[in-house]
Amino acid sequence: MERIYFDNAATTSLDPEVLDAMMPFLTEKFGNPSSIYSYGREGRLAVEQARKTVSRVLNANPAEIFFTSGGTEGTNTAITAAIYDLGCRHIITTHIEHHATLHTVDYYKERGDATLHYVKLLPDGHVDLNHLEQILSQLESRCLVSLMHANNEIGNMLDLDAAGTICRKFDAVFHSDTVQTVGHYAFDLRKTPVHFIAGAAHKFRGPKGVGMLYINEKIKIHPYIHGGSQERNMRAGTENVYGIVGFAKALELAIARLEKERAHIGKLKNYMASQLKAAVPAVLFNGDPFGNCLYTILSVGFPRTEKSDMLLFNLDINHICASGGSACTSGAEQGSHVIQALYPGSDRVTVRFSFNGNNSEKEVDCVVSKLKELI
Repeated sequence: MERIYFDNAATTSLDPEVLDAMMPFLTEKFGNPSSIYSYGREGRLAVEQARKTVSRVLNANPAEIFFTSGGTEGTNTAITAAIYDLGCRHIITTHIEHHATLHTVDYYKERGDATLHYVKLLPDGHVDLNHLEQILSQLESRCLVSLMHANNEIGNMLDLDAAGTICRKFDAVFHSDTVQTVGHYAFDLRKTPVHFIAGAAHKFRGPKGVGMLYINEKIKIHPYIHGGSQERNMRAGTENVYGIVGFAKALELAIARLEKERAHIGKLKNYMASQLKAAVPAVLFNGDPFGNCLYTILSVGFPRTEKSDMLLFNLDINHICASGGSACTSGAEQGSHVIQALYPGSDRVTVRFSFNGNNSEKEVDCVVSKLKELI
């Protein structure tokens, strides 16, 4: 049996066109972009062309785009800058953010640098924006609001414009983890009231180890990583030239294919949901899967039985790749903090299926048939 890969929210395969764009910078164009001779200038030109491509796709100013090692670094940079450079003494977030956010805000709370406040969630897992406004209205010092655009486990999407408008009303700094939506969603950052967003290339068929941080031009912050003048004095260290080239190419391709892939993947997600419901009538779908939700993710709750306890392990044995939650925390089976926050005390077995444009209904049929057998 060939491997079926339904864990694209964890990472995606590298697009061959992206690899082709990267290869010259892995071979003959190996110069350091900070060097003044021709080999170096080739790298510098590639980085700046990539910056222009990313800014064009996201409708931002090139001076607002900074390349990083990925979403985690971008989120850490934004939160640290909000506290130390932008005067934020309160942090407002939710219990279902990615650990890149939750662990960072916990760190600054423990240091005594900021107080921490959590926005309530509605029954379907969406952020209660009325409660966000209520919290902001009660805090006197400047706040950082950090809310993810699409949840990486259940796919629920935040209305960025609505949240940003509330933040603007109270002069709060607004950061959004957009790792699951950059490359899967059309952005217009000139019109979106947000100060920071972060993306990672490997979520949309680019290389691992490279990402971007958007920093709104109206705010000024200090670097998170010190030691050199790279990225216009904002991020020290020799640039990951081939990774940056790959990020820009992958983003360009993802947006060019967006409408076609969105239609295909959305249809596939709905098909799998209907087939699962028919095969295992007791299944539940987590969050708001058929409402305001990212089209790439389907989070399924299976009844806990002796068979389903080892479900992910048995899927793996049968060459089916899926996730119990975030792959970023793999290594210890601690359960999903997102599912526990939404459904306290639930003993269901959660599996996240996440798709890309290469997946097919035939693969869905194989997986559903195997699940029926396993459960």
